[in-house]
Formats: sequence, C-alpha cells, structure tokens
Amino acid sequence: MFPLMRTFSSSSGQVTAGVLRGQRSRFQLFGDTMNTAARMESSGDRGRIQVSQVTADLLTEAGLTGWIIPRSTKMFVKGKGEMQTYWVRKSSRPIKPKAADPESGMETLDEEAESEESSERAQEEGDDFLGIEGMNKTERLVEWNVEVLTSLLEQIVRSQGGVTERNQTLSKAETTIGKDDRTVLEEFTPIIHLKRFDVDELERRGGPSSMNIGEEVKSQLRNYISSISEMYPANAFHNFEHASHVTASVKKLLARIVNIDEGNGLGAGSPADKVDLVDLAGHSYGITSDPLTQFAVVFSAIIHDVDHPGVSNAQLVKENTRWAQIYKKSVAEQKSVDIAWNMLMSDEYAALRACIYQNEEDLQRFRQLVVNTVMATDIVDRELQALRKARWETAFSKNATSFVSNDDGAESEDRKATIVIEHLIQASDVSHTMQHWYIYKKWNERFFMECYSAYVNGRADSDPSENWYNGEIGFFDFYVIPLAKKLQSCGVFGVSSHEYLNYATANREEWVREGEALVQQYLSKFKEQNDDSLGPSPERATSTPQQL
Repeated sequence: MFPLMRTFSSSSGQVTAGVLRGQRSRFQLFGDTMNTAARMESSGDRGRIQVSQVTADLLTEAGLTGWIIPRSTKMFVKGKGEMQTYWVRKSSRPIKPKAADPESGMETLDEEAESEESSERAQEEGDDFLGIEGMNKTERLVEWNVEVLTSLLEQIVRSQGGVTERNQTLSKAETTIGKDDRTVLEEFTPIIHLKRFDVDELERRGGPSSMNIGEEVKSQLRNYISSISEMYPANAFHNFEHASHVTASVKKLLARIVNIDEGNGLGAGSPADKVDLVDLAGHSYGITSDPLTQFAVVFSAIIHDVDHPGVSNAQLVKENTRWAQIYKKSVAEQKSVDIAWNMLMSDEYAALRACIYQNEEDLQRFRQLVVNTVMATDIVDRELQALRKARWETAFSKNATSFVSNDDGAESEDRKATIVIEHLIQASDVSHTMQHWYIYKKWNERFFMECYSAYVNGRADSDPSENWYNGEIGFFDFYVIPLAKKLQSCGVFGVSSHEYLNYATANREEWVREGEALVQQYLSKFKEQNDDSLGPSPERATSTPQQL
C-alpha cells in the first residue's frame, strides 16, 4: 500500500454557493476566493497546506502567527501576479502558545525542569525546535532563532513605548559606524556602559504583551537569519548548527539571570512599585536592565562564526590570506563581525534596524556589545586571554574593592557586566563540554573531524589525533572547569553554574576512561567516510592553499 499524498490550499473571503443542475447535481462554491485557492493548489507541495495572505492575516489577528511560515519565494497567480503565500506548520505535538511575556516564553528549548539526556538529545537532533516537521534541519533552526530574537525585539519595542521615526543623524551614524580605519578588535573596550532602567520602563515591560513588531520586521528578521545560515560553510563543527547550539546556551543562561528570583522586576505581572532596584542591579550587574543588551548577546551568538574557514586563526595568518593581511589576529572573529554587520546595515533590513535601536546612543551600545561578545570567542590568543584574566581579577577578586576604589557604582557594575557577558559567550561557545556526555561526545567528534580534515588537506602542521586525548584533558583542566567555576563565583547564573560545573567534571572523568578508544573510533570513521588512502602526503602538507 502507498500513502495518499494530497496538496491543500486555502484562501479567505466572500464566496457564492449553489447547487449545479445536471446529470450529477453537486454543491459548489464560486468566486475570486475559490479561484485563488485553486490556482494556489497547483503550486503546492504534497502533504502540506498552503494559505493565502488574507488567510495568514486572519490567523495573525487571532494570535496564531506561530501556525504559519512564509514561503521563501513568491508564487505567480494568473490574473493576480506575484503573491506571498504561507505554509501551515506541521507538528507531532501541539504547538505551545506564545507566552504573554517574552521572557516567560524563553524556556521552550531549555525547560527549567528538563530531563537532561532526552531533552538535550532532542535538541541535537533538531526535533525540539518549535516542534516543526516538514522542514529541513536548517530551516527549523532558522525558525527557532527567529522566534528567540522576535521575543527580545518585542521587549525592546515595548520598553521604548513603540518604534519612533528615524532621523537623519541616526541614518548618518549607520553609514559611519564600523567604517573608520580601526579593525573590529581595535574597537574593543574593557567597559561597556549599559543603559540604566527606570520604573516607567519596567512598567511597560511587565505589562501585557500587546506590542507586535509587525510582519515586515519579522519577515526581514527571518530573511536575515536565513542569509546568515547560508553563509556558514558545511564544516563539521563550525557550522550553523553550532551557532544555534551556542545561542541555545546563551538563551538559557540569560533566562537564568532573569528568572533567578521573583523580585527582579522582569517577570510577567510584577508591579514596578514592588521592584527592589538596588537588588536587581546588584544581582545581574545591569544585564537584565536593558533588553537591547540581551538581544545583542543572542545576536552575537548567531553570527559569531559566519563564514568560518574551518581552520585556526594561526593557519590563516601563516597562509597570509587576504583577511589575515587586514586583521593580523583574531581573523575569523573579526571577519564574522564585519560580514554580519555590513549585511545588517543594508537597505533591505531598515525596518529591522528600527526595532533594534532608535537613537545613536543605542546604536553605539549595540555595536560595542556585538564587538566585545564576538571577540570574546577567540579563546586561543594568549594576549587576549591574559587581558581577560586581569580584568576578571580586577572586578571579582577578593581585593577587587582596592582596584576599583575610584569607580562610581555604575562604572563598577558596567565593568562586571562586560566581563560576565564575555564569559557567558565563552561558556556557551564550548557548552557541549558542560552538557550531557552524549552531547559532548557528538560535538567532540565533529571538531576532531574538522581538525583532521584540515590536516590531511595541508592546512594544519601536526596530526591532531596524536595529542587529541591528552589535549582534551588539558582543555578541561585549564579552560573548561576554571571557566565553569567563574560562572559559579560571579553569582549571576543560579543553578546553571552548578549544572555546568558538574557536567564538565563528569565529562572529564568519562573522557579519561574512554577518550583513547574514542579517538581511534574517530580516525576509523574519518577514513570510512573518505578515501582510505587519504593521508597527509608531503606534497599535500607543503602545498600553499589558495588565499581566501
């Protein structure tokens, strides 16, 4: 038996109904609405429901925006020209309704009381991203990222009381920011001055979720994230799935900051007059005060490895690529910022930018947050590592008060917030090491495959398999576990810091037991997937790759 697959199309509007006489009388519907639906049906896909713009608008008005997904290309309808149509989402389970407050809806991927193995395994297989079927994995990841950013954009707009009309000063600033003679790394600043909140803003943010960013903005956001996903190469590790995995960790940690206690003023229905502003600032160092800060960190997670070459920065410098000539160091990270930023500044994303920031001060802060956050993902550069360590000691050591005695309260809070954000993205970038063993093993294998592929193609000096086992132990001992301890000591992330440290410790112990055998499995799998004779021949190892 073969499954019966049908195409379905729907439009909404007035119709004429009647019974046609003849040899086989039948009830029929007539009119423009029926003609539109019939013509749409011819362009549909089997097993999917396509709806018109009119139907999509009705679903949106009913609060069911989550039911529909715009088709990537417009369809041509005879007599009407090009039409934007939508797919109805298919789900193996009911789609969760959108929470009244964006922050209360931030945990759809990382439930507070999740079953660790089953939930994380579902994330890794892509089945837990909005419960969508009928889409490929990249499309599901795009949709999930869009939903995360949409909730934060709504919070930004709500805190501003709406979207204001843009002025010439802001438009001019957009054409100049990031366009001076400095590199991205040279824009780095040790302290980002965050926006301080007030009672009126908290009242707007804590009120009913009536602010809608609109379909134009959401369409531009979806197109932007989709374009970003296409700019991630098909690397084994540094790909769009990795960026989404990092984003999920960032979202989880930010949500834990926001929801650490009921008195932080950020939960739905929390009256502003009951908020202890001093406690809020003291707990989160101001990170939760500004929704733009949270948006910028999530945005940075999504774009942080755009166009990653699949080799180290040191290799890019050695090959003297065009990008290495421009940036000198932190090549991949600086390139990712420039590519993603320049695309965001294009005319086609004007409405999206109007929601992200509404004045020059917000634009400058958004840019600085993106620069600092993405640059923090370069964990190999020793000079940058030393600077971060010194800044952490300045802000969080037991003698910190003597270092910052001349700071006012806001300066000290901003210093701590800047450092916490950097460590948040660093932990998220290697979050697989601090999750269930299944997750760690999967991503560890992928990273090995990417590094070994670079080696056999002459883009690495040494065989990674020779030191992979010991190298991972060192990575845990000198980076991952100390980083997890810093998350715990800064006192911002609640139970997540304990969770990350416990997983990191457990994974290290498991790696000590199984790591050597796993490296051999990785090697065997690589050779099975490639030509068995593939290996780093002298010619391959000494050849000069084409400059990027």
